[in-house]
Amino acid sequence: MKPRVIATDLDGTLLGPGRVLTERSRRALHAARAQGIAVVAVTARPPRVFLEWPALAAALDAAICSNGAITYAPDRHEILSTRTIDPETAAAVAKTLRAALPGTKVAVETGFAVVAEPGYAKVDTVGDERVFTDSFDEVFTAASQIVKLLVHDPAGRADAMLAAARTAALPGVHLSHSGGEGLLEITAADVSKSTALAAWCAARGIGPAEAVAFGDMPNDVPMLRWAGRSFAVSGAHPEAAAAATDRCGPCGEDGVAAAIEALIAPV
Repeated sequence: MKPRVIATDLDGTLLGPGRVLTERSRRALHAARAQGIAVVAVTARPPRVFLEWPALAAALDAAICSNGAITYAPDRHEILSTRTIDPETAAAVAKTLRAALPGTKVAVETGFAVVAEPGYAKVDTVGDERVFTDSFDEVFTAASQIVKLLVHDPAGRADAMLAAARTAALPGVHLSHSGGEGLLEITAADVSKSTALAAWCAARGIGPAEAVAFGDMPNDVPMLRWAGRSFAVSGAHPEAAAAATDRCGPCGEDGVAAAIEALIAPV
């Protein structure tokens, strides 16, 4: 049975080295849509990246951004829904994590920009838009809204940071990472790639058995578990590989495109 929706992570999954949408991948996405299959990008990236990726935006029916906090219509450049963390919760979690992870600096993603404390050194490879405050406390009062809390250590390893964070008492949030060096990403407790994708699908009468998902990192795990069929790309993080039902080739060899071609091929 062909799926009704294909949901794919971007960095390290659909996009090739250098964050390139290859011609083969572009054709595969459009071919799926031509058969009536919805294509949804499900990414840690904020919506502004699609202004820099117009060919990708044109190949999508929707984009779930910021690890599920924002649902976006890339064809209209319109934010459809937003799930935020309240500033008090974000500040309390940030203080706990700074104590547990010495040397880290924090910022928040608003959906439009990153609001950061002095010394925050993470530079986004696409859509970098940072505003620096004068102090840690001001981060949480200056942000217009908070869709993700970002905790960064230039010398840190994301896996070790996530393991340490998981031992801390952090009510009201969901912890993850997307492979960024030394970067933890925190959303509200009920916000993940799976909850946002499930809501988008439910609004269209699509259940998990009709969904196929692709991913490679811990932040993809909830989505890979939710979808009736899911693919971890070759070289995926062990948590993602364990969550997926299937495997596909690496992003550098159009692994997602090859899997989509097989899914939509005539029987």
